[in-house]
Amino acid sequence: MRFQIILGLSLIALSALFYFGHYLVFNDPHHIFIYLVGDIAFVPIEVLLVTMILHKLLEDREKKSKLKKLNMVIETFFSEMGTNTMKWFSGTDSNLENIRNDLMIKNSWSSNDFRKAEKQLKRYDFNADIRKIELNDLHLYLVGKRDFVMRLLQNPVMLEHETFTDLLRAILHLTEELSSRDGFENITDTDYKHLSGDIQRAYGRLVNQWMNYMEYLKQEYPYLFSLAIRTNPFDENAKAAVE
Repeated sequence: MRFQIILGLSLIALSALFYFGHYLVFNDPHHIFIYLVGDIAFVPIEVLLVTMILHKLLEDREKKSKLKKLNMVIETFFSEMGTNTMKWFSGTDSNLENIRNDLMIKNSWSSNDFRKAEKQLKRYDFNADIRKIELNDLHLYLVGKRDFVMRLLQNPVMLEHETFTDLLRAILHLTEELSSRDGFENITDTDYKHLSGDIQRAYGRLVNQWMNYMEYLKQEYPYLFSLAIRTNPFDENAKAAVE
């Protein structure tokens, strides 16, 4: 702050020095005041151009850059573990058929189609059957990815995306819950219910984040979107090969 004050006063003094030099050379205060008033009159317009237009353009550009970096992180997450974890949970969801069509994203989808699908997902009760999940295998898998999830959470761009951060925290919490148990052979019904809640939380956040990510790919990276819909984890006949 002190530096800014000194700089401001220095610039004002420099401007006054130039005006004084102009007066000494041309001895014409009339023109000095004409230009001075003209410059002052232009200041509001200059402020408008700089703060409301130029600043907005720079701000939009910065937001777009941050969004691009963030979605690169999200892409890494789904490639590394997100898609596999989502398959793990959805494979035990007996009610998945009720929303499968809303998850069958097509190349022809518009923004309205994504909005309709998202609305259906908000109404859906994600319900992976924990008794059909091999908890020991799930535990080992998530523990193996724990450092990866921690690195993502520590990434500064995560501050720009609260929903994705919530997803990572839900997965990390599920990992810690599983790691806190000595085994899974004698789990009580109450504990099953507790772990089931943790799984449902991660499962629902995974699917919703995946839908948002797919829409971003369609808008920004059609070639990545093409591969993503050909390998859709909810498409039972999905395959990467183009027919």
